[in-house]
Amino acid sequence: MELEANLPVAGALISKGKHMSITGKVALVTGAAQGIGKAIALRLAKDGADIMLVDLHQEKLDAAAAEVRALGRRAFTYIADVSRLEQVTAAVAFAEKELSGLDIMVNNAGIAQVAPLLDVTPEEVDRIMRINVQGTLWGIQAAAKSFKKRGQKGKIINACSIAGHDGFALLGVYCATKFAVRALTQSAARELAVDGITVNAYCPGVVGTDMWVEIDKRMAEVTGAELGATYKKFVDGIALGRAETPDDVAGLVSFLAGPDSDYMTGQAPLIDGGMVYR
Repeated sequence: MELEANLPVAGALISKGKHMSITGKVALVTGAAQGIGKAIALRLAKDGADIMLVDLHQEKLDAAAAEVRALGRRAFTYIADVSRLEQVTAAVAFAEKELSGLDIMVNNAGIAQVAPLLDVTPEEVDRIMRINVQGTLWGIQAAAKSFKKRGQKGKIINACSIAGHDGFALLGVYCATKFAVRALTQSAARELAVDGITVNAYCPGVVGTDMWVEIDKRMAEVTGAELGATYKKFVDGIALGRAETPDDVAGLVSFLAGPDSDYMTGQAPLIDGGMVYR
């Protein structure tokens, strides 16, 4: 009887339909000048969003912004160090001013680190923690305060990794930062759900970007392997038989940014071609 009583409501929802689009929304993407961040910015622009591109490299930011504008969307750039709370807060305020709001926050900026755990220095730990962990936290804070101030729902999307699900040799501290991003994602999702704010993360695998070029180079230095050998070893372990592209990652972020994921929060789905299984 309870099921039957709910059927007309379900039918009404289905017949009414839902506009599955982010057209006219405003998205801020950190680390947007290149690689995965740039691919995310372009995908969200294709989906109809206006984009605030945030990074440290103005020339590359300008080039990425030009590509967004070529898609018919508005784009602004902002130089910010995500490890500095005041700079992230200022970037959000700039988006609110120039693009008249903020709906989607993508905390994409991050760095990798390759070193045996016994060799990691305090300075190296401090740097990667400030960028990967604090940078994500400041992005969550700035976006959530913006959403709440304007009394609107919003979406916060954080860059995690397969290294946030499994620990990998020679990537121990990097893995620790990505496990921390998962924890922040879950905690923020619980705290912000009452305000209609969802918080999720995306977990790529081996993506053919400059970050993996650097990882492969450092792995060769540490292990004595030939250049390219570590990258090939990881790619050979991918079930789908190829390295990941930035566009593969951007497709998942598009889903997390759009209304089809409105009932999803606190999650960190893997998109790795079949490397880590959960």
